[in-house]
Amino acid sequence: MNTFIIIDDEPLAHEVIEEYCSMLPHLKLVKSCYSAMEAIEFLNENTADFMFLDINMPRLKGLDFLRTLTNPPKVIITTAYKEFAIEGFELNVIDYLLKPFSFDRLVKAVNKAVKNEVSLVSKNVITSKMESFNFFVKGNKKQHHINTGNILYLEAYGNYTKLYLENEMIISREKISYYEKFLENEGFLRVHKSFIIAIDKIKVIERNKILIDNHTVPIGLTYKSNTL
Repeated sequence: MNTFIIIDDEPLAHEVIEEYCSMLPHLKLVKSCYSAMEAIEFLNENTADFMFLDINMPRLKGLDFLRTLTNPPKVIITTAYKEFAIEGFELNVIDYLLKPFSFDRLVKAVNKAVKNEVSLVSKNVITSKMESFNFFVKGNKKQHHINTGNILYLEAYGNYTKLYLENEMIISREKISYYEKFLENEGFLRVHKSFIIAIDKIKVIERNKILIDNHTVPIGLTYKSNTL
């Protein structure tokens, strides 16, 4: 059994997370906290395997609260503010869920946080959206069949977009803004006006750059708020 806590000042957020997690038989909610101070009090005396953590809370913000913990549980951020994503990953969060998020997207995050992914979710609730998916990209007078799991990052190229895959680069006739919406909540994050990255392909985050495979991607100042 994997235990978790919810830290969020919005009752509706608790309801959504509790409802989703109730469908996952190996999860157990051990505490619902409506402030960071309440969570600190609980964690001083108790433990949990992971926690859902909101960012924008009164008195003590979520990421500031996280910095106070010397040995925190694994963390899944739940927030409406995508501009704090880079700062969250610098603090070694497991995943970053943008509200409102789907059940499928929460399952992806939970699977990263717990050890036993196979038995966590019954076959009845697994959907294709939980895995990488295939789509076609029109470029160079061809239709390229691409799996999202093979994408390292995307780069704006005027009114086109370069898709950097594990073994090749393809130029798409769509703008990068199209892909930002197309890949929303699928494990991709815009970190610069010209770059979107696959979160699970990140090797290192260092100051204003991200290392993916053998590529270096810059982090735009407007996409990195309140960083360390």
